[in-house]
Amino acid sequence: MPSTAALKRQLDMPFKFRFKRVGQQPVQERAVEQLIRPKLKIAIVTETWPPEINGVALSLLHLCQGLQQQGHKIMLIRPEQSRSCTIFLAEQECLVTAHKIPKYPSLQFGRPQWLKVAKAIEQFQPDVVHIVTEGPLGLLALQVAKMKKIAISSGFHSPFQEFSRFFDLAFLVKPIQHYLRWFHNNTNLTCVPSHDTARALQAHGITCPIQVISRGVDHRLFSPENRCEDMRQHWGVDSQTKVLLYVGRLSPEKEIHVLIDGYLQARRQQQTVRLVIVGDGPDKERLQQLDPEQQVVFMGNLTGQRLAEAYASSDVFVFASRVETFGNVVLEAMASGLPVLAYDYACAHAYVQNEQSGWLIDLKDGQGLIQRMQNLPALTQLHLMGQQARMQVKDAGWQRPVQQFEQALYGLVMT
Repeated sequence: MPSTAALKRQLDMPFKFRFKRVGQQPVQERAVEQLIRPKLKIAIVTETWPPEINGVALSLLHLCQGLQQQGHKIMLIRPEQSRSCTIFLAEQECLVTAHKIPKYPSLQFGRPQWLKVAKAIEQFQPDVVHIVTEGPLGLLALQVAKMKKIAISSGFHSPFQEFSRFFDLAFLVKPIQHYLRWFHNNTNLTCVPSHDTARALQAHGITCPIQVISRGVDHRLFSPENRCEDMRQHWGVDSQTKVLLYVGRLSPEKEIHVLIDGYLQARRQQQTVRLVIVGDGPDKERLQQLDPEQQVVFMGNLTGQRLAEAYASSDVFVFASRVETFGNVVLEAMASGLPVLAYDYACAHAYVQNEQSGWLIDLKDGQGLIQRMQNLPALTQLHLMGQQARMQVKDAGWQRPVQQFEQALYGLVMT
């Protein structure tokens, strides 16, 4: 074994050190490598970041926290925000001017300020540039990284080519598909959150290596122990009411109107149910107009403990979206002890056991989802299924995704 001083010298080396492929090394050699391999300097380029509330921003936060805890250094390149994230401090930040996204004012994109971004990357000297979003800022970072011959990984988190169908922009589907294919094929690696997404990208002609980086859930926050009777009283329900919960953006592609239609039909059948919707977005006003008698409870955005209480105080999670790359909210619901009613793909496909911890509906069977909403079992059965749901995600923490991401980045810079 090398001396302590020798190990320290190796740890402090710039990342010009190259290792043999793991498959060519004996076990003891691999163990030593784990001890001495250099820590990475990672430039993360993203147009969404907490305190913005969406699955991409929150997942990225967990990954950055995990990488930093492993000793890696993070630079964030992102649009400026009116409020700051107080639970993560990057080693360096490059903030560019922000612009609102048309028809989606809660989200923004970053102005591609070439000199500012190029100078920040030059100063930070990253081993790898990871591009989370494919917007103007991501495109700029791609060009800078290629010019400087830095390894590039990308993330595919939002099927924008599918979103466009729901915003009267169907004519953009093909151009966006072509752009995304070109973008990701110009990176060295694309990270996706599910095998379904990986297969979809391959079918659309993305030929660069694709790596599945799973998502996780904070079991300390999302737990059945957070059930709150005061919150249920606020919803106007009693112990005999089945509370159906949706959490997420209020946007056309989420097809929340399907949930409202199914719920109102159940009410007309004299069922004791209540639909609670947590979230905000451009479709909120239209959705509220579908419920003139105000039988649906719209809670707006909730975070932290209040969000955890909303999950745990409900009885079943309902999710009608068919354009997810993963669906973090499904994991949060299951960790909170809720059975899940969703389409059979992405996160639900990976974690829900049909008829045991929820119900999986064929993607083409929208009517089947409504029918299942109207034929839920008794509360006692729902709670038993919720216990099974929590058991099925007990190992789905954030440690594994962080390790997967770390290994994927090492794989890029070690070649």
